[in-house]
Amino acid sequence: MSATSATSATSTRPEVPALSRRSLRLLRSAGLVSNFDRFCISPMLVIIAARLGTDMSTVVLAASVYFLCYGLMQPVWGLASDRLGRVHVMRLSLTAGTVASVISTLAPNAPILIGARAISGACFAACVPASLSYVGDVVPAQVRQRPLSDLMTAFSLGTALGTVVAGALAHYVSWRLVFLLPGLLAAYLAWALRRLAEPAREPSGALLAPFRIVLASRWMWFVMGVALVEGAVLLGFLTYLAPALEARGVPAAVAGAASALYGVGAMGFAQLVKKLVGQWSPAMLIVAGGTQAAAAYAVATVSQSLPALVVTALLLGGGWSFMHTTIQSWATVLAPTARATGVAMFGVSLYGGSALVGSLTAGAAGDHRYGLLFLIAAVLTVPLTIAAAWGRARYR
Repeated sequence: MSATSATSATSTRPEVPALSRRSLRLLRSAGLVSNFDRFCISPMLVIIAARLGTDMSTVVLAASVYFLCYGLMQPVWGLASDRLGRVHVMRLSLTAGTVASVISTLAPNAPILIGARAISGACFAACVPASLSYVGDVVPAQVRQRPLSDLMTAFSLGTALGTVVAGALAHYVSWRLVFLLPGLLAAYLAWALRRLAEPAREPSGALLAPFRIVLASRWMWFVMGVALVEGAVLLGFLTYLAPALEARGVPAAVAGAASALYGVGAMGFAQLVKKLVGQWSPAMLIVAGGTQAAAAYAVATVSQSLPALVVTALLLGGGWSFMHTTIQSWATVLAPTARATGVAMFGVSLYGGSALVGSLTAGAAGDHRYGLLFLIAAVLTVPLTIAAAWGRARYR
């Protein structure tokens, strides 16, 4: 092929050679395992409470503390990633995650399970921001949302598999096996990632210099505020889809499968988002996502029947693909010399918002007041969408 034809082919297909298919596949796998581990507990809450002889609100804390530790460890892993490298940090976290999964599997009571899930959240917290930062390091900003959408598709698949597999295994075999699976996959990936090359990155200077760079950006503070509410809406209240169905007598396996349609919706809509990038403005993508999320929770407020929550799960997946990938892509450009730390601080807010919802709503969930919870989520979606779209439209 001539130099002219090669240039022409590149111009018609904006792929980035630095991000090979194999590299993207490994990054997607790391994020998939992380999301599997993070979402697998949702359809098992009722079963675990019964098996351990405790109440629902106590077991909900196992999910809440996971999100909290997942969020709190974001800046730690982000700083380590900027200092030590993206791949090194992913391998370290996956190795530690393997150990944490084994502890979760063997937990004899609720307190130990809660502690084990806290450790798991802290360990698996590195994979998603490190993989996003890797893409940010090697893919130009103008086409970055496309590979980011590919990553989000894999993350959504992890969410879907986590909920489907967890519901089925917990119902027919044992909930303990569910926690072991991501540990085994994490052990394999920690070994497989050894061949993934570290991307070039700018030196960040002193130890805490990345934090100073990130926190000096007013836009980063704005995006973190948006992420806090987004985490509450798109992650925190999502946790209650499966329990709401189980409260109506739906088996855990079916409830998990229905909740997993969130991931299916996210994967399907992610392909549409990839086509719309460059045609729709980021603000328009955010509005489309927020509209889907608001509609989803409006449906769930009116009815918690199986058909209604199937629609809710699918629409929430669309909301995630349109809104979250757009805001996530925005976060990768705000502090390029401290990208991993910036993405990590975004994650702190995102998962902090999710953990906050779990802490504040555990009592209502224990009383099965799911209609009220979904109404709160629908109301919160409106200011979230307005603020995110307005900010993204103003950012240059």
